[in-house]
Amino acid sequence: MKKIFIPIVAFTLLFASCNEDYVDPTKPSLELVFGTREGVIGAANGLQQLWTIDRTSPVYNTITGNGFTTKELRLINAGNVDEGELSVGGGVLSTKNQVVNNLWSQCLVIKSESQKVIDHVDVLTSENEKASVLVHATIFKAMAITTLVQYFQSVPLQTGKNATFNSRAEVLAEAIKILKLTEPLLDKATGFSGLVGGINYKNTVYALLARTYLMAGDNDNAIAYANLVDLSAKSVFAFDQISANPIAYISITTNNVFQPVDLTLGLPTGLAPASTDGRLNFYIKPGSNPTTATGFFDSNTKSIPLYLPGEMMLIKAEGYARKDNLPQAVIELNKVLTKTSATDTYGIGANLTPYTGAVTKPAILTEIYRNRCIEMYMSSLKLEDSRRFERPAAGTAGAERNRNWYPYPDSERNNNTNTPPDPAI
Repeated sequence: MKKIFIPIVAFTLLFASCNEDYVDPTKPSLELVFGTREGVIGAANGLQQLWTIDRTSPVYNTITGNGFTTKELRLINAGNVDEGELSVGGGVLSTKNQVVNNLWSQCLVIKSESQKVIDHVDVLTSENEKASVLVHATIFKAMAITTLVQYFQSVPLQTGKNATFNSRAEVLAEAIKILKLTEPLLDKATGFSGLVGGINYKNTVYALLARTYLMAGDNDNAIAYANLVDLSAKSVFAFDQISANPIAYISITTNNVFQPVDLTLGLPTGLAPASTDGRLNFYIKPGSNPTTATGFFDSNTKSIPLYLPGEMMLIKAEGYARKDNLPQAVIELNKVLTKTSATDTYGIGANLTPYTGAVTKPAILTEIYRNRCIEMYMSSLKLEDSRRFERPAAGTAGAERNRNWYPYPDSERNNNTNTPPDPAI
């Protein structure tokens, strides 16, 4: 990622409301950035840097926020006050929390900048370049809005003064719509020299559609798109020593902010991984005490996948279970339970025996949830899963999360009179 160029016009929005337009005379004009091939490609590359690099990035703030909120992580250094608030949750999580503020602001900036790339993609004349950049920008826009709606109850889809907030259903429908618009271009979107590499565009679009349809409760389409994903193909955010993996660089290799909570991975008794589960040795350094993360996070240059093959299998398992096709749900669940590290694209293998529990919808869904939490540990998806599977909520007996939704940052409320009331917890 050393060659990434970031002519992001609206970068000044980062710590302000998404709903105002600010002009920074030191930044290049919109026409200068997006009027040339180089400018459009550079802006597309900049989206990935905004998404992945440093403490402001959604990669850092979603993995961190989700990890503390769902009890996957333990705080190491109490001097990290914002992460400390997240680890306690409840009313302690303030509207000034920088992890929450960065998550909100950066996703909204990326949403806005992605749309600018999409709007100016006709500057490109090569079919391959045009398709690749359009799909690239659409992926980041879809990830930005679906990420926001996993943490906040509603999200503004439009940019403008006092923008109104859209419902969860509207946000998910918008993400699905823009991803589906790329389908005719996917065979041409193969990337090119000059556009940051690592993302497999076709399979990522299919995987994001499967994930988003599942969040929206459309099980048929979730299954259909999960079936389209080539599970042998990798799609990753790549890092190097200059543009480092933010979880590794900020926390894991420095042992500064957080580490995995323990070998339960934050799951309650009865759902925690078996000691023989091979995925423990993938995500946790064998023999470490206290537990130390490995997997995708023990090196500054480790890549982070955009989705995992096991996620697609579990999407199908869940979709079938919710459709009351329990035999097929068990077949898909067993693909994850019996998968070995040798047969998984990223080396993630449970190496367990097939499911032997009750063949009932509640029992199978519980086992699917359990395996999502293990297979996709530190993926930032557990809070969404916890609500969807109706796990014990914050403020209830045996709570498995310390917040249900995040409060809206002061940066939004102070600039937008339409900001909804904060959730109680």
